[in-house]
Amino acid sequence: MTHQSAPDLLRQSLGRAKPLLWLNEDRIAVSEALAASSVRGEAVREAADAFQRWRPALRTLFPGAMVDGSIASPLERLREASSVLGYPLSGDVLLKRDDLLPVAGSVKARGGFHEVLGHAEALAMSRGLSREEALSTPAARAIFGQYAVAVGSTGNLGLAIGTVAAALGFRATVHMSHEAKAWKKARLREAGAEVVEHAGDYAAAVAAGRAIAAARDDTYFVDDENSLPLFLGYAAAAWELAAQLEAEGVRVDAAHPLFVYLPCGVGGAPCGIAFGLKQVFGDAVHCFLAEPVAAPCMLARLAIGPGISVYDIGLDNRTAADGLAVPTASELAWEATHRLLSGAFTVPDDLLFSLVARAHTLLGLRLEPSAVAGFTGPGWIEDSEEGRRYLSRLGTGVRPTHLLWCTGGSLVPDAEHAANCERGHGAPA
Repeated sequence: MTHQSAPDLLRQSLGRAKPLLWLNEDRIAVSEALAASSVRGEAVREAADAFQRWRPALRTLFPGAMVDGSIASPLERLREASSVLGYPLSGDVLLKRDDLLPVAGSVKARGGFHEVLGHAEALAMSRGLSREEALSTPAARAIFGQYAVAVGSTGNLGLAIGTVAAALGFRATVHMSHEAKAWKKARLREAGAEVVEHAGDYAAAVAAGRAIAAARDDTYFVDDENSLPLFLGYAAAAWELAAQLEAEGVRVDAAHPLFVYLPCGVGGAPCGIAFGLKQVFGDAVHCFLAEPVAAPCMLARLAIGPGISVYDIGLDNRTAADGLAVPTASELAWEATHRLLSGAFTVPDDLLFSLVARAHTLLGLRLEPSAVAGFTGPGWIEDSEEGRRYLSRLGTGVRPTHLLWCTGGSLVPDAEHAANCERGHGAPA
């Protein structure tokens, strides 16, 4: 009989496009992992400080939409958790509502705004403006009008980059793949960004945008696959969450671990957030990535090896969770977090729609399919053999708090949200 390696067996399991949980046996102590990382811990705090510095400029750029200029979202307790999630649960469940982030309406506002505002500030100061003049003054806008900002995206990152770049006065171009929703393209055009549509997938749109930008001296390309500024913008969310948990009286320690479930596409946003959380909470936080069964690119990279694409394991990368439809993971995100992440799991599209519908019907939440990918995480931990083993290794009497990171949905048009809910009500639970 031929012996099959663990990666080969996992490759076969992933190729069947069925939900599964994978636990990271390469995880090590946080102090050791952070010491070996090429990402400076201090850079995360610098990103958080930059967001505070930019608040006056953001109030000016987006009057009404950003009353206090803050890129922040509420933390809420999930009421009727068992009914919404569809399974019994003992631990408390929290929601991080990045679907309510101002202007861009998704987690991508964190990384996207951090990169574009940082680029704009540096550019303006290199042209003689002070830091106070560098973002929202007529002099700054005159400088930015001579330059362009471009990005490749399946949707939400494009919305964030295109919206803030256009508001600053840059010529904004968003290269979008075939998975991108029509309403996201329309919203970008309304904001003043140019949308270039590509027949290929996410990777093809990014590659095309990168090549076009490289041929122009006046264009700054936001590279979702390789961007440290994006990564740091996401990581800065950890400081915001820490303050919110303290205000809510939620303890995070060895006896009260925090389990965080993060929807994952190319990996920048969830891995950035995980990196920041590990800095703040150390070994008391456990971060899991949630991916569609058709596009588990980061799980494949973590468990099988470099250069792996979801196409290589027989999957088609087609999912209604458009922001998660990515064939190959970010190497930067992998390098920074592959010894920090606790694991990953996969979710079928029918269940995503069912969760969207239940969240809306029971609680009035307006989430898009990608935003609910993490909702099956607590079930994997509390109600699967592998998950219970993971919990048991933390010791007896441990009481986890579960946190679901809701990544987008508030900007979804009424008709599309209604269609998502209708499909969810007809989907198997």
